[in-house]
Amino acid sequence: MVLLPLLIAASAPPPSVEVSITGLRSTKGQLLVCLTTNRKAFPDCSKDQNAVRMAVKTAAAADFVVPAPAKGVYAIAVVHDENSNNRMDKALFLPKEGFGFSRNPAIIAGPPSFKAASFAIDGEARQAIRMKYML
Repeated sequence: MVLLPLLIAASAPPPSVEVSITGLRSTKGQLLVCLTTNRKAFPDCSKDQNAVRMAVKTAAAADFVVPAPAKGVYAIAVVHDENSNNRMDKALFLPKEGFGFSRNPAIIAGPPSFKAASFAIDGEARQAIRMKYML
């Protein structure tokens, strides 16, 4: 009997996006990060059960990795939750805490569209997000 070597195909690592954050005004609190493919749920991912949501300590915000469920087109929304109450605080409808989006789209009146913030993940991707503060 002849034994043939068993070849095991190396599976590709799961898709992910490496995120770097700049422009934080303080190291207080945490970053609330949302990665979604759902246009209707962007930028508030609470209506997307398939969104990847995570909290990142601001001390680790320079570079971190967000795992993606699958290859596809995604958008990222980030909130600098300075008081760690797990939500964005507002004053007269304006955000009191910082925010940012993948691809750093211009903010004119309200959050950007999914299209303006979206990017493809087909393995590893990278996004550099600049935080913005209104108040």
